Amino acid sequence: MTDVTGAPVDVLHTLFRSDQGGHEQVVICQDRATGLKAVIALHSTALGPALGGTRFYPYASEAEAVADALNLSRGMSYKNAMAGLDHGGGKAVIIGDPDLIKTEELLLAYGRFVSSLGGRYVTACDVGTYVADMDVVARECRWTTGRSPENGGAGDSSVLTAYGVFQGMRASAQHLWGDPTLRGRKVGVAGVGKVGHHLVEHLLSDGAEVVVTDVREESVRRVTDLHPEVTVAADTEALIRTEGLDIYAPCALGGALDDESVAALTAKVVCGAANNQLAHPGVEKDLADRSVLYAPDYVVNAGGVIQVADELHGFDFDRCKAKASKIFDTTLAIFARAKADGIPPAAAADRIAEQRMAEARRP
Repeated sequence: MTDVTGAPVDVLHTLFRSDQGGHEQVVICQDRATGLKAVIALHSTALGPALGGTRFYPYASEAEAVADALNLSRGMSYKNAMAGLDHGGGKAVIIGDPDLIKTEELLLAYGRFVSSLGGRYVTACDVGTYVADMDVVARECRWTTGRSPENGGAGDSSVLTAYGVFQGMRASAQHLWGDPTLRGRKVGVAGVGKVGHHLVEHLLSDGAEVVVTDVREESVRRVTDLHPEVTVAADTEALIRTEGLDIYAPCALGGALDDESVAALTAKVVCGAANNQLAHPGVEKDLADRSVLYAPDYVVNAGGVIQVADELHGFDFDRCKAKASKIFDTTLAIFARAKADGIPPAAAADRIAEQRMAEARRP
């Protein structure tokens, strides 16, 4: 069933339904000459211009692309609020296989669409887009971040993302074991790509015993060549069942925590860099019921967005690292709120973020 525009009715329902908090603005973009089809979703500008990346992905349908933009932009509102940034949440998705249709002309056309929003949305990298792409987009849009150092940007944000996750782990250790160190703890890292391999360095420097896995053999080999003391698990299923595991760090795809994986977990803490780790509502309660401490993903992986936000004001690494260090205190505050309210940490983080956004909306 479709409406008068031909859009599926369920897409429009998703757009306005109250349980997602509503979205301020959703823009459909099309440029026939370049083949660009994109959706830009602004969930909230209560704290400032919406900030979020551009995902370039071959969605199965336009409805799936819209739904992803809505969900991702909402998530960015919460991430930016918890990171203490003066930014709301936004996200853009470009529909199509980037390996097949991404061109300079398409990215320039996309930049013009972002620019037409007049600064209400600031774009950056996400799945399928990279620093070099943002350099191109920036030629048509000054509200672009995540650019290369050669073009006035900060470059790769994975370093600070990993550092923030490490701070979240330290806070988890403080809360659970009374000491903010990973020394002597066994940590399993699933995914040792851009972020994961930096996280491994922090863990080893802090004295942790590290177990890794990755679907890409070359990523594992890069880690083990540098650090032969690192143990390798055959796959994620084997990793989460590792005997004596203290902390599990999902650093690859989303949805890592589902009914099956939560039931099999041997770790007492989950803290990783992957986005959208909870496969469905209710998983956070399942973790709590098993006495597994969950550090909300959008809180601990905020180092990257802290970096790209700082770039808008003239990037300073030391300033960004100081801000990312505060993820330690923020994570502890979430655990304290969860205990006080008798709710899982994921729900506590949502409450704190919603409170900050609500207070910003007051006259």
